[in-house]
Order: sequence, then structure tokens, then C-alpha cells
Amino acid sequence: MAKRRHAAKDEILLVPFLDILCSLIGVLILIIVVLCVSQTQQTEGRTQEEVQMAQDAKRMRKEIVERKALDVVLKEKLQTLEELKKQIEEKEQRFVKLRKLLSTSKELQEQNQKISQKMQKELDDLMLEIEGMKQQQAESKKEIAALMAELKKREVPPDKKVPPVVVQPSGGGMAADTKVYFVEASNGSLKILGAWGEDYRLSASAAVVVADVAYNYFLTEVAKDPKSLILFLIRDDGQSAFNNGAGRAENDYKVRVGKLPIPGRGNLDLNLFAKYRGKIPPPPPGAIPAAPPAPPPVPPKKSA
Repeated sequence: MAKRRHAAKDEILLVPFLDILCSLIGVLILIIVVLCVSQTQQTEGRTQEEVQMAQDAKRMRKEIVERKALDVVLKEKLQTLEELKKQIEEKEQRFVKLRKLLSTSKELQEQNQKISQKMQKELDDLMLEIEGMKQQQAESKKEIAALMAELKKREVPPDKKVPPVVVQPSGGGMAADTKVYFVEASNGSLKILGAWGEDYRLSASAAVVVADVAYNYFLTEVAKDPKSLILFLIRDDGQSAFNNGAGRAENDYKVRVGKLPIPGRGNLDLNLFAKYRGKIPPPPPGAIPAAPPAPPPVPPKKSA
């Protein structure tokens, strides 16, 4: 008699596991969607007003660049106009001389008709040349007037100047007894910002940084307090100036130095550092060179 077959083992149902897996996938997709939406709406912690101000500043910087280009073209046109005026004056003087010579040389005309005809031809040529120059001068004046009108259109209104750059302390903060002094480093120059009540600018060349009396006095006074800090505010074109100024402070005076890149060309707003800013006495007399006298005003040229 055949043996009875064993009953089949109970099967393991995978439905609950698949449900959990599908739910986990759905949650991950939801998290990814939320992150994508938040990323597209992120404005780097800035308000809508700050974003609008940044856009306006970018647009105004572009207009300033275009205006400088128009200024160059206008100067070239004015120079060309001055040269044309000089040439016209020379031609007119020559024309007067030839006219006078023709009117007082009747006997010479009779004796030498060929010379007279040659002079008359030269006189006619001069007249044509003068007429052409006058026409070119009129066209140049029209073009200059158009450029002046375009420059006037591109002038930045006083109520839409480039916004100031607000300098903010670092996120880690600093000790309450720290005294901070600011030096702006820009293209080829350093400027001490109000260390003794007023700003002081000097060349950033290595020779000047080493020899400048006021700058070395500033470093000497700051070095007296070990907790002092010179914070260099570096413009886009001020890396070389920072290297010379900060190198002098660190290597020769052992002063703590920090640096902070400054975007844009707006004025610096240091109000957030008011409680940390240090002050030193003014430099001794003669340390700051006197400003050169202003040149005398040039009287305007009379138009032709």
C-alpha cells in the first residue's frame, strides 16, 4: 500500500512586507519633493527686499559701466572737434593771406598769369576744404549732442544709488574686550577707517607701507594691546594691497590680522561693530602729509 504524502508546509505570505516597502518608498519620494521645492524657493537667508536691492545694484553697476564707455566716446568726439576747429582756423588764416595777396598783386597777376591761376586754384581748394570741415564739425556736434542726451538718460537717480555694504561680525562672535580696527584694501591702496576719528589713505606698494609714518604709528599703537585685531576689508581688486599691509602688521609688529572679502563697490557700513571698535590717539604732527593745494580753476573756452 502506498505511503500517504506529507501535507504541504505553510507558505510565508510576503504581502505585509511589500506594503511596508511601498510605504517607505512613498515617504522617501515625499521627502525628495519637499527638499526640491524648498531648494527652489531658497534665497540664502535674505529677504525679498534685500534680493531686490541686490538686483538693483547689479543693474546700476551695469549702467555705470555703459556710462563710462559713453564718456570715452564723448571725449574722443570732443578731441576730434577741437582738432577740426584748429584746422579750420588755420585754413581761414591762410585764406585771408591769399585773398590779401590776390587783391594787392594785380601787377604780379599781369606779369605772371600762371602763378595767379595756381593761387586761385589753391584758394578754391581751400574753400572746398573749409566747407567740408564745417560740415564735419556740424555732424560732430550733432553726434556729441546725441551722446550727451544718452548720458543724461543713463544717469543714476540720487534715490537709487548703490546700497551700502553692511559688514557683519562672524557667526562665532568675538570676546567682549576685543578691540577691532578696520583697514580697507582696494586697488593699489590701503585706507585706515576712523582709527583716530578720520580716515587715512596710503599707497599699498611695499616701499610706502614700510616707510609711511602714519601707518607705522597706527601699527605701533595697535600692537600695544595683545587683544587688538586689525580686520582687513578686501575689495575685489585689493588682494595685493592686503598682502603688503597685513604682512607688515603680522611680521614686523606681531599684530593679529583678519580678513573679510567685500563684494561690490558700495560704501562700508560698520555700525554692527560699534561696541568692538578701537580708538587710538591721533598721529603726531607731521606724520600725515599735507594735502596738495587745489589747482586754480580753468576758465571755460569760448565757443567758436
